[in-house]
Amino acid sequence: MADGDLDEAVAIFTEVRPRLMGIAYRMLGSHSEAEDLVQEVWLRWQAADRSAVVSPVAYLSTAVTRLAINASQSARARRETYIGPWLPEPVDTSADPLLGAERGEALSFAVLLVLERLSPTERAAYILREAFDYPYDELAAILQSTEAAVRQLVSRARKRIRAERRTEITGPQQRKLLTAFVAAARSGDLDELEQLLAKDAISYSDGGGIRQVSRFPVVGRSTVAKYFRAFHERFWAGVEVEAGTANNQAAVFLRRDGGPVFAVCTIVASDDGIDEILWMMNPAKLTAVPA
Repeated sequence: MADGDLDEAVAIFTEVRPRLMGIAYRMLGSHSEAEDLVQEVWLRWQAADRSAVVSPVAYLSTAVTRLAINASQSARARRETYIGPWLPEPVDTSADPLLGAERGEALSFAVLLVLERLSPTERAAYILREAFDYPYDELAAILQSTEAAVRQLVSRARKRIRAERRTEITGPQQRKLLTAFVAAARSGDLDELEQLLAKDAISYSDGGGIRQVSRFPVVGRSTVAKYFRAFHERFWAGVEVEAGTANNQAAVFLRRDGGPVFAVCTIVASDDGIDEILWMMNPAKLTAVPA
């Protein structure tokens, strides 16, 4: 391979890489797995007969999507034996804006959790259409299907997501609720916790079997409030709370005695109050947040 050819290959790949990372992360819910997959696409791009490639963007997008579909099928099997609730790996989009470089759709935790329950092909169709605005004819080519079939895939995914989500509170309102929740949880204020939570609130804690956290979702306003009240003195001792952004929404990063981040907490909220509290405490899934 001539140096000029390699330089051109690098330049093309570098330009498209943010899109590839965005697709891979949304498909897998894992920043580290997405990076590995994008690296595999780079190796394929190096080895490809690039003189025969009409559209490098289409070629690379197809490669990352098909690899992600295969990886999603394997990941689903692994998650069946995952210890405790599985949550997407949080990414600090304020520090790594590449993941949201095109559009912010299909990046929030609430949407990623619903996407996880779709088939890998439905997920790919929805992500490529909603987050990256691929036309249906290109979707059909990438997914090796017909235009009518991919329209159905996108439509089914949209309906599923609308059916399983309340209208989310975002922006300053979500941050205000998150700040109030952290303050109430830290002080153990049972009444305040119950006022903040929706009636059917759920708390998920992803410790990956490594951290000592609840291996089952905690469900219901009163139960969730009492759960956080029960261990507030022990858990929050020496904890420093930093406000930040993960997946384009307000989050808090927790450190203990000046150490590295050991937990990321965010919420999904609606007009009913806080619907979901998401705790990421698996060390292996905290690699893409501030050091």
